[in-house]
Amino acid sequence: MSARTTVSHASGSHFDEGLRAFFAYRDLGIRGASGGAIGAHVIRAVPGSGAKPDWHTHDLAFQMVYVLRGWVEFEYADIGAVRLQAGDSVYQPPRVRHRELAHSDDLEMLEITAPAEFATAPA
Repeated sequence: MSARTTVSHASGSHFDEGLRAFFAYRDLGIRGASGGAIGAHVIRAVPGSGAKPDWHTHDLAFQMVYVLRGWVEFEYADIGAVRLQAGDSVYQPPRVRHRELAHSDDLEMLEITAPAEFATAPA
């Protein structure tokens, strides 16, 4: 299977449920284009639905988040709490223990993972 150039337009796109109930997810089509090797989606806060700060880990090779709008606070076992605002990013190493503490109602983030599908476990 050869890769094809993949375009995802914001106009007409929709957000679905995903890993966390307080977020809505827009798949950017990278999962299909890469045969599942890489995932990319925009995550948007569901207004009025706060974070559930449960410690967890993800079994994946790569995960990064780039904040597009609003703010989010994460806590990591290795560096403590951090607040990210629009233009900030974080690389989360494989299986790092972490949790989300809080976010703004207007939060919007780009998340890229490898692979696209991965296991999440409570920690």
